[in-house]
Amino acid sequence: MNQSNIRNFAIVAHIDHGKSTLADRLLEMTGTIEKRLMMEQILDSNPIERERGITIKLAPVRMIYKIKDQKSKIKNEDEEYILNLIDTPGHVDFSYEVSRSLASCDGILLVVDASQGVQAQTVAHMQLIKQNNLKVIPIINKIDLPTAKVEETRKQMTEIFGFREDEIIEISAKTGLNVDNVLTAIVERIPPPWGDIKRPLGALVFSSVYDPHKGVIVYVRIMDGELDPYIKSMEDPFKFYATGASFKPIECGFFMPLMQKAGRLKCGEVGYIATGLKDISIARVGDTIGINGEDFVPIKGYKTPAQMVFLSFFPVDNDNYVDFRESIEKLHLSDASFTFKPKSSPALGKGFLCGFLGLLHAEVVKERLEREFNQSIIATAPTVEYEVRLTNGENLSIRTPQDFPDPSQIVQIMEPVMYVTIFSPNESMGAIMQICQDKRGEYINLEYIGKAAKFTYIIPLSEMIVDFFDKLKSASHGYASLDYELYEYRKVDAVKLDILLNRERVDAFSQIVVRERVISVANNLVEKLKEYIPRHQFEIPVQAAIGGKIVARADIKSFRKDVTAKLYGGDQSRKDKLLEAQKKGKKRLRSFGRVNIPQEAFLEIYR
Repeated sequence: MNQSNIRNFAIVAHIDHGKSTLADRLLEMTGTIEKRLMMEQILDSNPIERERGITIKLAPVRMIYKIKDQKSKIKNEDEEYILNLIDTPGHVDFSYEVSRSLASCDGILLVVDASQGVQAQTVAHMQLIKQNNLKVIPIINKIDLPTAKVEETRKQMTEIFGFREDEIIEISAKTGLNVDNVLTAIVERIPPPWGDIKRPLGALVFSSVYDPHKGVIVYVRIMDGELDPYIKSMEDPFKFYATGASFKPIECGFFMPLMQKAGRLKCGEVGYIATGLKDISIARVGDTIGINGEDFVPIKGYKTPAQMVFLSFFPVDNDNYVDFRESIEKLHLSDASFTFKPKSSPALGKGFLCGFLGLLHAEVVKERLEREFNQSIIATAPTVEYEVRLTNGENLSIRTPQDFPDPSQIVQIMEPVMYVTIFSPNESMGAIMQICQDKRGEYINLEYIGKAAKFTYIIPLSEMIVDFFDKLKSASHGYASLDYELYEYRKVDAVKLDILLNRERVDAFSQIVVRERVISVANNLVEKLKEYIPRHQFEIPVQAAIGGKIVARADIKSFRKDVTAKLYGGDQSRKDKLLEAQKKGKKRLRSFGRVNIPQEAFLEIYR
């Protein structure tokens, strides 16, 4: 098909604004999927995506459309058009994937929920859209709801983004109302793909999956040239620019939405390449594929996704460690954006320290391990990466409390801080500002947009990964939305907080804490441990310490056995003798006895 008849676009929206539902209607109206085979969120293949109503892994699909609108500005109404939809993740954790899918598009459908209005992630994505100079079609969705505020949402979109009122399309993706106008607008307003078929091949990788038979399958947009997978002249004719890996593809094709084999991919088209490679980490999102031996220019914007949050995963039963390791390795084949390396703990046994793009990403990986691989997991408290400079001039990256060096050797500790944008109703302003202040937030700006407020703060990532989002939602009755990106690393006065049970350090409970919060965190932790660790035959002191200084303590009382019950008479000295012997036995037990920490205690502490 002629390059001028191709339209490449993505749907961008905040979570739960109807992005996947609109994609369903477009597929239905173009006849890409028969009505009898249709189901909700058809592009969300993962069951977790369906349950949570979010898109985690983006999915492309190719639609064939013929204009039926009599009022259309397109002259040749009988011509067919290829509409390539690249569905994108909605959550901030996956913003890099969003940026790469935007780079492979020429236009955007910007969807806003009529009942919720413009949200934080919509604003953040619009900044990426402007950087890519993409044509935007503004859409107000869910106009059929009783709670829809269409006029108010229209006003927000014109004020915040500068859209003209006549270019905004009002639809109901659920019922299909006015969705045909969206299809017409895609053809009329979004420009055909740029690029020259005569130039050397340049294919942008915007996603990848692993197939046990075809190896790594990369999703690509052909930016220049054309890709013929059946070149016979070279053993490995194609190459990844960033990783340097060469390969000879098994096949290429399109998404309809299932993979459909094709002879070649031409300039402007979106499709897949089955590489036959067995390591998915080679096929990095944002990389460029070119012909081996040619001086092809890489497409701008590539970067290695950085892991921001770190958790340690341990199997509940350490006898299942081998099976647990195989499960993580298999999951990594389908999701190379998380990292893992072996780690051992005296209390929890053998496990893995895993790095994730964000807390939602960590939750999804944990849930997939539990569901798809039937694993029972203990996940430790989330941590961030600290940069530590030592007295000998060495710089360390600290991801776990166990890696924390001796305080006497530390010159400076740096922590990641995030540039945070929050949208909420005006009535929640005071509560949200208090939450940000409690989380060591630095106030930057406050703007009023109609009945909504836009806050800008700089907040340390370590404060955001525990309960920040939950508190935000509670304070705003569920209406607040959050977007954040890495701002910089800043100096922080942090210490390692150790937990001692019966005067023995338990590394599994250690934490890196800001000094000003040490007392409250320590008291909270020892009280929790006192509650969840069962009583023993001897008294157990639970202590929180910084170095050699105890900052909090609680005691778990011992069981008391009535050793005098067998006595049926005699004077007090006989009772005293037995009680003294019991006292000495308990003292000896406290010196040599080991504290049994049940798995339930770890699960409750880290919940």
